[in-house]
Amino acid sequence: MANGLNLSVLYGNIGADPELRMTGAGTAVLKFRLATSESYLDRNQTRQERTEWHSVVVWGKRGEALARMLSKGSKVLVTGKLRTNSYEDNSGIKRYKTEVHATEILFGSASGDHRSRGPSALEPEDDLPREGQEDDIPF
Repeated sequence: MANGLNLSVLYGNIGADPELRMTGAGTAVLKFRLATSESYLDRNQTRQERTEWHSVVVWGKRGEALARMLSKGSKVLVTGKLRTNSYEDNSGIKRYKTEVHATEILFGSASGDHRSRGPSALEPEDDLPREGQEDDIPF
């Protein structure tokens, strides 16, 4: 079986201040919602705009650092992997949630562009979640 590619690249605005939490194991998890918008002409040649909302997750020390730098309205370019998890809601119905687990985030500020990269082959991966650790997230 051939290997696949799980890659998501999004450019948009953060919809609300990011939320930083810690797992029970002490790993930082930063979450925020990203709005991406596109415009197009409909059949009547009227300009329309469509906005999609995406849930973005940043793990570990990178998430802690970005929590101090990002805020509502920040423009960011997010590169990451899609992850879908299931859970049971209060009514017992199985629900699904898809998130972008960011590996790189680029953003601008008055002092220039900034980059938060994921681990390279030379960096330890201590701040990345291990298999099953997602269940330890407090939200």
